[in-house]
Amino acid sequence: MLKGVNVTLLIGPVVPVPVPQAVLDALTSIQVTTSAAPRTPSGFQLTFQLSQKSPLHTLFLLTGGSLVPFMRVIIIVTMNGTPDVLMDGVITRQDVQGGENGQSTLTLTGTDLTTLMNLIDGDGTPFPAMPHNIRVMLILAKYAVFGMIPAVLPPLFVDVPIPTDRIPRQQGKDLEYINQLADEVGYVFYITPGPIPGTNTAYWGPEIKIGIPQPALNVGMDAHTNVESLSFNFNADAATLPIVFIYNQETKIPIPIPIPNINPLQPPLGLIPPLPTKLNLLRDTARKPIPGAILEGLAEAGRSADAVSANGSLDVLRYGRALKARGLVGVRGAGMAFDGLYYVQSVTHNIKRGEYKQSFSLTRNGLVSITPVVPP
Repeated sequence: MLKGVNVTLLIGPVVPVPVPQAVLDALTSIQVTTSAAPRTPSGFQLTFQLSQKSPLHTLFLLTGGSLVPFMRVIIIVTMNGTPDVLMDGVITRQDVQGGENGQSTLTLTGTDLTTLMNLIDGDGTPFPAMPHNIRVMLILAKYAVFGMIPAVLPPLFVDVPIPTDRIPRQQGKDLEYINQLADEVGYVFYITPGPIPGTNTAYWGPEIKIGIPQPALNVGMDAHTNVESLSFNFNADAATLPIVFIYNQETKIPIPIPIPNINPLQPPLGLIPPLPTKLNLLRDTARKPIPGAILEGLAEAGRSADAVSANGSLDVLRYGRALKARGLVGVRGAGMAFDGLYYVQSVTHNIKRGEYKQSFSLTRNGLVSITPVVPP
C-alpha cells in the first residue's frame, strides 16, 4: 500500500489464514485504535471496495451468517523489514453501502479478543483457597487455543481465603470477573497482540508508567519537526484526593484515610503537579480488605493526577516508526511548561494507499520536565 510498508491480513475462525490477493487488492483503508483507558478494548475497522463478482461476498456471508460463531482477524504491518502485529480480534459488525456502477463499500468493524471473554459465562465457578492472580490464570487458560500468553502479576498484598471461612465464586462472565478482580487490588487488565502473529499477551497487573521512552515528538523545530500537529491542555481541577475507608471491626465504624499520589510504578513526569481541589470518597472500599482498599486508592490517585494532556497527529514514515500506546514518549520544542516525557494514552493507526498516519493522545501529571534534556 505504501513504499516501505507492507500490510498482511489474515481472516478465519480460530486460526486465521492469509486472505487471497483479490481481497487484499480491494482493501482501501485500515483503522486500528489502542487505548490505555480502563476497560476500553482495542478496535479496528477495515474498508473494502466491493464489486458484484468480488470474493468478499462470500466473506460477508460467513461473517454475517451463522456458519461460524465468530471470524478472527489479524492485521500485520511490516515497516522496513520489521513486522508489527497491530490487531488480533474478531469481527463484530458488517456494513455494506451501495454505490454507482455496481461498486459497493464493505466495512468490517471489530474489537480485540476480550470480546470472546465477554461471551463465556462462568458464574458460580468456585476458586477455593486461591488468591486473585491464580483465579485469573485459571480463567485465561481457557483461551490458550487463541495463543493467549498470560502475564499475571501477584498483588502486593496476597489475600488467600480460608476454605472453611469462605470460598470465592466467579460472578458473571470471564471478562467481567477478571476486571472485578483487577479493581479489587488496583490493577488493570488488557490484551495486546503479539509478540508474533497468532499470539496475544493478556496483562493483569499494575498500570506501569516507566520504561525506555520512544523517539521524541518534535514540534516547531523546522527540519527536525516530525509531527503534523500537537496541542496541549492543562486542567488544574483534574486532580482529586482519594479517600478510602477502612472498616474497624471493634467500633463497627469505617475510618477514612486519604491516599496521596505516591506510586513507584507511576513516578511523576512533571516537576509541578496540580494541587488536589476536591475529595473522591471511595465508599465501597470499606467492604474490602485493607491492602486492596489502599491499592485501589493509589490507582485512583494516579489516574486523577494526569492534569496535562496533549493531542496530535504524525506521519509514520517521517517519524520513523509507529508510536505505541501504554509507553513513554518525549516531547521537544513545545516550550518549558510542556516539554518532557509523557505517557501515551491512546493511538489510532490510519492506513490508506500511499499513506500511514497516526493520531494520538498523551497525558502527564504536571508541568515542566523532570529531566534537563529530553531524549531524542
